[in-house]
Amino acid sequence: MAVRALVYYPDDRLRKVGRKVQRVDDEVRRLLSDMAETMYAFRGIGLAAPQVGVNRRVIVVHAVQDEERGSSSLIGMVNPEIIEKSPEQEMAEEGCMSIPGVHADVLRSQRVVVEGLDADGNRVRIETDGLEARVFLHEIDHLNGVLFIDYLDSLTRDVLLKKYLEDTSRQVESKAPDQEA
Repeated sequence: MAVRALVYYPDDRLRKVGRKVQRVDDEVRRLLSDMAETMYAFRGIGLAAPQVGVNRRVIVVHAVQDEERGSSSLIGMVNPEIIEKSPEQEMAEEGCMSIPGVHADVLRSQRVVVEGLDADGNRVRIETDGLEARVFLHEIDHLNGVLFIDYLDSLTRDVLLKKYLEDTSRQVESKAPDQEA
């Protein structure tokens, strides 16, 4: 297992539709393992392969639920597809490891049914709600080249991204070596 480098907005790799995995093999299992380690290292609750520069339809999710429901466990899924979304929706704050420091309220379905393959290539079906459903929706969006900021109105998105890009530019400048004239 290894922590992989994250891909940050506005990198074009975040906008590509992920390629379907043809066969779950050791390379895919290693990717799942590395993605889990990366997600935990950056204190995330979900991660999609494009966020580590891999154009494949692979995600990991570990969204801790409330005490009444108990905590969730790590889920790695290959070729995940949303089969069903509830008509009931809720607004909640989201962020993204690929756009650090940017958070905004996003309207999403409260419940989803997801199908895909597990690390052994077996078909799995997960019915979930709340935070875990939101994370699945967010990560599968990544596989389709969609970011959570795409759900925001243009004014909010522009303001948040302008600040993000200014902050990112300042961080890069502060790390640049001194130039002699």
